[in-house]
Amino acid sequence: MTFHPAGILVPLITPFTDDDELERHAQTVIDDGASGIVALGTTGEASSLNPDERSQVVDVCASVCRQRSVPLIVGAGSNNTRSTLTELETLAATAEVDAALTVVPYYVRPSEDGVVAHFEFLADRSPIPLILYNVPYRTGQALGADAILRLVEHPNIVGIKQAVGAVDYDTARLIAARPEQFSILAGEDALVSPLLAMGADGAILGTANVLTREFAALYDLWRAGHVERAQDVGDNLVEPALALMAAPNPVTIKSELHDLRRIGTPNVRLPLLSTRHSRAG
Repeated sequence: MTFHPAGILVPLITPFTDDDELERHAQTVIDDGASGIVALGTTGEASSLNPDERSQVVDVCASVCRQRSVPLIVGAGSNNTRSTLTELETLAATAEVDAALTVVPYYVRPSEDGVVAHFEFLADRSPIPLILYNVPYRTGQALGADAILRLVEHPNIVGIKQAVGAVDYDTARLIAARPEQFSILAGEDALVSPLLAMGADGAILGTANVLTREFAALYDLWRAGHVERAQDVGDNLVEPALALMAAPNPVTIKSELHDLRRIGTPNVRLPLLSTRHSRAG
């Protein structure tokens, strides 16, 4: 059966203390309504972790997901197509993973045809289903609806995290034209409610590390058709989501979790700087 990601999926922060703290945090967001978790995303500071740390994070998250019977998605990929495939093959050999969140190739700025060819090459060979990660303000590479709609029919591409900074025409076209088995996941924390109203299947949200219950309630209200209540809850989440993303992700999120005594330190790693500490963790 094809994996169909849906609901509120939480890209976990990486606590710079010990594995027990990561496990507790993963358990907490699931208790609070998360449909699944994402390891090694931007919010998890994956680019600052060494290989051993990345493996530890995946191991802890995989253990929790098995125990709680929720899906695990792992961030994987770069602007090197062949090394991305190697990463996917290694990941599949070492952990039980439902899908890989695979970013549009960054920095080299290929044509859209090149991006499509990149993902087709990976999808043809990957032992793990792919979720495309479309985030042009981070990658410097736009991926429009026409290109995405060329990829949605591939059986090993199961969804997309759409984080384009707006509710735009391409996203509207994508939601309207995608096949039923292809998941649209909102990736902009303050814009989740309108995308759910348009028919998005769920969201991957850094701020759900803090606001898990609230976003899970929003998702449930839209799915149940309680439009007015969903609009009210969504409106009330805009300012908290913007506040938690006011500094580079996950600086403010970690600071808030530390204030709530859910993690032992708010420290982040360079080149990020904590809002309250001059040195990195």
